[in-house]
Amino acid sequence: MKITVAMDSFKGSLSSMMAGQAVSDGILRVYPEAEVQVRPLADGGEGTVEALVCGMGGKEERITVTGPVGKPVECSYGLIEKSGTAVIEMSGAAGITLVPEKDRNPMYTTTYGVGEVIRDAVQKGCRKFIIGIGGSATNDGGIGMLQALGYGFLNAGGEQVPFGARGLAELERITDTCVLPELSECKFEIACDVTNPLCGDRGCSAVYGPQKGADPLMIKDMDRWLEGYAELAGKKFCGADPKQPGTGAAGGLGFAFLTFTNAVLKSGIQIVLEETRLEEYIRESGLVITGEGRLDGQTAMGKAPVGVAELAKKYNKPVIAFAGCIAEDAPKCNSRGIDAFFPILRETVTIGKAMQPEYAQKNMAAAAEQVMRLWRCREDYERK
Repeated sequence: MKITVAMDSFKGSLSSMMAGQAVSDGILRVYPEAEVQVRPLADGGEGTVEALVCGMGGKEERITVTGPVGKPVECSYGLIEKSGTAVIEMSGAAGITLVPEKDRNPMYTTTYGVGEVIRDAVQKGCRKFIIGIGGSATNDGGIGMLQALGYGFLNAGGEQVPFGARGLAELERITDTCVLPELSECKFEIACDVTNPLCGDRGCSAVYGPQKGADPLMIKDMDRWLEGYAELAGKKFCGADPKQPGTGAAGGLGFAFLTFTNAVLKSGIQIVLEETRLEEYIRESGLVITGEGRLDGQTAMGKAPVGVAELAKKYNKPVIAFAGCIAEDAPKCNSRGIDAFFPILRETVTIGKAMQPEYAQKNMAAAAEQVMRLWRCREDYERK
């Protein structure tokens, strides 16, 4: 019997592969003869680098870059040498979790470190990039990243504008004479699951600005500055379209990629499924198992486990899911290809204990064992 296991990470507790291996342990207690294939899974956000590095046979690189508030931070990214691919989570260089809540202010936070990571990967031979852009602390339209890649975002005096959204207020001219030469050879797949435009009521300033520390006046100013930035970019780059869905992602980083690089925006889970070739494994399996830390209505709207389930249903494969906790609206997942789901907790405990990796792995394996006992019982009855 072939079983494919593709678990999303249990954030703060288990990585994708740790969760998958625990499920495999439970399966093998009942089906020691089973061929269990544990595959990495992520949706373009946290855990994407780890999942793709594992699934594509890569390695992790660690470098020091400019963090969102201008101070050095250590950032890791994935390097797949055989295909010249870099896997980057922008949050590692410009994420909101890198900024204490009291210090959050998008007028000053920058994406410069993201550009430094890209530059490092280019210098190591990468020409294909997979970049997750969720969880940003910035609203600079991606100009910090572009400055690190050699673009000039100049004020009236011909100097580079300062970091942060405030730099957009000074922007008078954009130049590309010093851009990293290899950038023209690079292709970018941007994991983006939001559809916000750059500006307006649904733009990045209005929708995401408050969580990054912006007050109403700042939101109004930043939106106006981004509009001016887009207009200026449009005079030099024909691909500039601030109304395109996703240009407002990560404080306008989506707009920067689409306008200044050879980039496409794609669903994060779709990128991961394609790059890890999960469909090939599912096609040959008799059962597919997936899951995540919390299974709820949001899962049904296209998160990683549903992406797995939809692939499985192309081949009419049964799908089981495990989760740390199950929300009241989780049954919505049943209509999206997950045939049955199960919580792994077996007793009332604190959140802290529930998330301890060893405890979570033990519970995961035990839950998988019991479900597989039922599966084996069903097979035995069918043979009689």
